[in-house]
Amino acid sequence: MFFHTTVAYLSASVLYLGSGAVARSTLDGFISSETPIALQGVLANIGADGARAAGVESGIVVASPSKVNPDYWYTWTRDSALTFKFLVEEVAAGNFSLHSLVQEYISAQAVLQGVSNPSGDLSTGAGLGEPKFNVNETAFTGPWGRPQRDGPALRATALIAYANWLVDHGDTDVAVTHVWPVIHNDLSYVAQYWNRTGYDLWEEVDGSSFFTVAVSHRALVEGAALATQLNRTCDDCGSVATAILCFQQSFWTGEFIDSNINLQTSINRTGKDANSLLAAIHVFDPDVSGCDDSLFQPCSARALANHKEVVDSFRGVYALNEGIANTSAVAVGRYAEDVYYDGNPWYLCTLAAAEQLYDALYQWDKLGSLNVTDVSLGFFQVFDPSVKTGTYTSSSTTYTSLAAAIRDYADGFVSIVEKYTPSNGALSEQFSKNNGTQTSAVHLTWSYVSFLTATRRRSGDVPPSWGASQSKDVPTSCAATTVNGTYVSATVTSWPAINNSTSTTNETSTGTGTSGSATSSSTKSNTGSVINIIT
Repeated sequence: MFFHTTVAYLSASVLYLGSGAVARSTLDGFISSETPIALQGVLANIGADGARAAGVESGIVVASPSKVNPDYWYTWTRDSALTFKFLVEEVAAGNFSLHSLVQEYISAQAVLQGVSNPSGDLSTGAGLGEPKFNVNETAFTGPWGRPQRDGPALRATALIAYANWLVDHGDTDVAVTHVWPVIHNDLSYVAQYWNRTGYDLWEEVDGSSFFTVAVSHRALVEGAALATQLNRTCDDCGSVATAILCFQQSFWTGEFIDSNINLQTSINRTGKDANSLLAAIHVFDPDVSGCDDSLFQPCSARALANHKEVVDSFRGVYALNEGIANTSAVAVGRYAEDVYYDGNPWYLCTLAAAEQLYDALYQWDKLGSLNVTDVSLGFFQVFDPSVKTGTYTSSSTTYTSLAAAIRDYADGFVSIVEKYTPSNGALSEQFSKNNGTQTSAVHLTWSYVSFLTATRRRSGDVPPSWGASQSKDVPTSCAATTVNGTYVSATVTSWPAINNSTSTTNETSTGTGTSGSATSSSTKSNTGSVINIIT
């Protein structure tokens, strides 16, 4: 077992499936059995020793071992970063058996940053926006939706977490020499290119993506703090982060988050998209001083209202969800209009719906209260139709009953995953909207990671703060502030001994993101359209 805290937030739950109510005990048993399977599912997809990663370079994460229908035998910058964001958390929790794997990942990313590709190269930074590479660390040159600007921001976040861990363990010099150069390239890319359009995390829509903008803001905030700690420079990271936060408010419609705006092509969608749920859990900060709407924190009125809108958009879409009460969880996909592999629920999206609520519960418990506003009232009335706007302290009956009901609701999403997980615990990308059988890519790394992060949050196990409370102020007018970056090759060929003084083991571990559907984009670099956001 690799988790370092016992499971909390457990209560008996009732999940409505089909036409009747099925009493379901706590999820302890499923989580206990699935956790080691999911962790091994992640490690199996990482080279060079992963059980499903034969021929893959060290530290390279394959999205899935599936090579046909669909072919996910590639490494995505986004998916790899989310995978190692979790694995760095594991190292910080005391699982030093993963330490060498984290270092191999950093070395591999230093190589990939320097690989010229259809998006560009390192001299201008444009090549950092290339979404995926071959597993032998060469460029993928086929048609694809490129660039995708979330990858550098997510990779920076994963590496910043490791750099902070090094500093805390007395290895600041290693953070400076081995990790910061890779981080600096990514931060430079974010500061330079954030205000250009690009493809969203589903690799289908060219425009401005809420997920990309949210993760970009976080990366610059925590990057600026790390630069100060390491006595390095992060050119105008703070001012650019403020500009990004200002632009981020543009996605709020008044009722939900429109996940893709400034579209370069016409699409027929509402904008209600699991993109926004994934953004909420990525920007979750356990030390947040309030449920700030500007940051779209999981407990914020905007994020909660959006959660309801996104989840409800799937209630009439899948046969699996028919007959389920509006007060109960349902299977969640990417967006209701999805047609990729016939448009099914995704494990990672269903788990994201749960994780946001676990995050919110943690934040309310820490704050000692929850606030019902006109914006979030509809969300809370699902659990108590009589609730009114106002602030409810943790000692109140209303707080206690709402928190218990929301916890059961969150558990319902995990229960759906349990119901449609085969006995061997394998998690593919999707499960059929009609009968729940698995479909699309097998053993998806991102599915496994999503299970692990959601259940960790369920246990009250949270990551360190990234400084959200110090970066929540939105200026009265927005400016399209960007900074031309400086990029330097960050080759990392060997690592010195690291201080593992609290380690109980130092063995080497052996061993899924998703790519979604691809668009037939040109292999030529797409610099993206500049968006005028000045108001």
